[in-house]
Amino acid sequence: MQEAQDVQNGQGSGTPRFEAVRAAYRSSETWLLDRRGAPLQRIRTDFQVRRGQWLALEEVSPALLHAVVLGEDRNFYAHSGVDWSAVSAAAWANLWNERTRGASTITMQLAGLLHAPLQPGAGRRTWGQKIGQVRMAYALERGWSKAQILEAYLNLAPFRGELVGLDALAQSLFAKKAHALDMRESAIAVALLRAPNASVAKVAERACAALKLAESPWGQDCHALHFYTTAALRRRHFAALDGVAPHFARYALAQYRHERAREGLPQNLPSSLHAGLQRFASETLRRHLQEIAAQNVQDGAVLVLDNATGEVLAWVGSSGQRLSRASEVDAVLALRQPGSTLKPFLYAQAIAQGRLTAASLLDDSPARIPTAHGLYVPQNYDLGFKGWVSVRLALASSLNIPAVRALVMVSPDDFAQQLRQWGLPLPEPAGYYGYSLALGGVDVSLLHLTNAYRTLANGGLHGAVRWQVQPQDAPSAVSESVRVLDEGTSFIIGDILADRHARATTFGTDSQLATRFWSAVKTGTSKDMRDNWAIGYTGHFTIGVWVGNADGSPMQDVSGISGAAPVWAAVAGYLHALRPGVAPRPPAGLVHQRIEYVAPDGQRLEAGRMEWFLPGTEQSHFSLRLPTAPVDAPAAVRILQPQDGTILAIDPDIPPANQLLRFASSQPGVVWRINGEKVHHAREDAQWFWPLQPGPFQIELRDASDQQVLDRIRIQVRGLRQGRSGG
Repeated sequence: MQEAQDVQNGQGSGTPRFEAVRAAYRSSETWLLDRRGAPLQRIRTDFQVRRGQWLALEEVSPALLHAVVLGEDRNFYAHSGVDWSAVSAAAWANLWNERTRGASTITMQLAGLLHAPLQPGAGRRTWGQKIGQVRMAYALERGWSKAQILEAYLNLAPFRGELVGLDALAQSLFAKKAHALDMRESAIAVALLRAPNASVAKVAERACAALKLAESPWGQDCHALHFYTTAALRRRHFAALDGVAPHFARYALAQYRHERAREGLPQNLPSSLHAGLQRFASETLRRHLQEIAAQNVQDGAVLVLDNATGEVLAWVGSSGQRLSRASEVDAVLALRQPGSTLKPFLYAQAIAQGRLTAASLLDDSPARIPTAHGLYVPQNYDLGFKGWVSVRLALASSLNIPAVRALVMVSPDDFAQQLRQWGLPLPEPAGYYGYSLALGGVDVSLLHLTNAYRTLANGGLHGAVRWQVQPQDAPSAVSESVRVLDEGTSFIIGDILADRHARATTFGTDSQLATRFWSAVKTGTSKDMRDNWAIGYTGHFTIGVWVGNADGSPMQDVSGISGAAPVWAAVAGYLHALRPGVAPRPPAGLVHQRIEYVAPDGQRLEAGRMEWFLPGTEQSHFSLRLPTAPVDAPAAVRILQPQDGTILAIDPDIPPANQLLRFASSQPGVVWRINGEKVHHAREDAQWFWPLQPGPFQIELRDASDQQVLDRIRIQVRGLRQGRSGG
């Protein structure tokens, strides 16, 4: 290895071995490999020189090999490093001031390429350099075969400008591999070997002379060859990027440099990408965007993560040059507004803190929330209202106003802090976002958002994204993960996102989100239809899709269900066929029981169903007011406040002495009992205040003698539950 390094640096006075020279060769390109070693993307990493891959002689056109030997060293296979007959001819020509071909053989030229001190400076080589070149040529001939000498020469020789080696020349000037070069192209290549920086006319003249010497038909029309040479020398077909993962290749190289700053870039960079999935996701995105291009949609991105390891399996950062005017922008990393895709994290926090359950009722009606900057008036996507709805229906059908009401319970400050624990790097303080945070009023990347959903898929364990397949002896992704949410809440949120019946209010039962297999998915659309999202997970994979325009211009009548969801569903189907997944199992301790909803007039709010609860938060009946017939009570005496079925939450940021619940009756002079204990005797007034404490409570209103029950209600007060706050 040291010998190879010396060769690469132009150091070492001895004659290197052929194997060392080939090992030291460095292309100006790095190849990104997929998880099985298949090449996915070529990306240029050296901008000082342009080298392609090292070519074996078998990969070189026979026409080129013939032209090189004929034009540069016709006695190559006969001499032992120095062609003394050519030296004599050159000396005689110099004596008579005649111009002739130089006496340097291919072996001597290779000696100059391998040993920096033998290369000429501003002028010609000195006599000392020529003598050293001759000595090294003899040494090369003794240690190398003719085939090795010719192969190394063609890979190391400069051709024109930055182009070094035959592979770079063939791909740059002729847009083909070296094995396909014809006689005309080979003659131009040999002319460039002789004088890399010669004028176009001189290159064409020498190429035509070589073709005539070879008795090629191309040599019969030097004028036409001049035009062809001019066009070839102007071309640069060898693009800096080539493949199906350009944006991920840049990301992987940046990660490699960050992690291994002292190491040089490798020629082949293994990654975690799955080649088949990468191509499928890229083609699916382009095909779908072509279908909706008339609605002013140009750009999109797809990201697929392995739930267990965090490895990136697909990373499509753009729709490509044919569709996008900003194809260089990596939409996986670009910051965009996530719309409703933040709602699962909001409800997860409220459920984990005991403020809500999946069955809790929220009011979907016009809301006017006072803020420091005025009134905040949220609207639903369809500008309509659904009345009282459960958390399950509100989240699955992506209703905006219930989400804002949930954020009022949680508070924007706490929610912003929680989002940071989920890996979403909010750059501004929470007060900057306010209540719009419930509806995605913040900039996030597809990478961070998709990984946050992977946290839900992993039961609340948050871990880093990995761009390479980890060695078997490396620490597991689970061991390096941090818990940000309890497993029970994660399961409940996933169960809601997988509930096609709960989302039917907004999306219907047969939308793109209704896969044939278990999947939990959420769509989102930002303000003015500038961003479409579909983020979700199956048993093994988390998939994120963004659709929009890189310049921020709005789309026309495109929502998450029509913009991003079709791509998400197609990729999810491909993954399920690749590795089928099953629905997750509920964690131990989670309560599953039937619930019923009753409206004040006796009609149902939502149909009864089985529902999941965290232990201690279960409840069988939900109503706005469950009328109970007090035993032998005068009809006029009732509990006015609180309402039956009220659910309250203790705010940990407010002093307990300041958190009081108002009790009021329709008449004074009654006795109040809470869970059977007498707590208040209202002789003069009909209202009083009770300090909140967590738990379920039965409130009874009795007559002045404390013998007769006048009215009875049930309420529940929830406080912060230890271990469920998400951090």
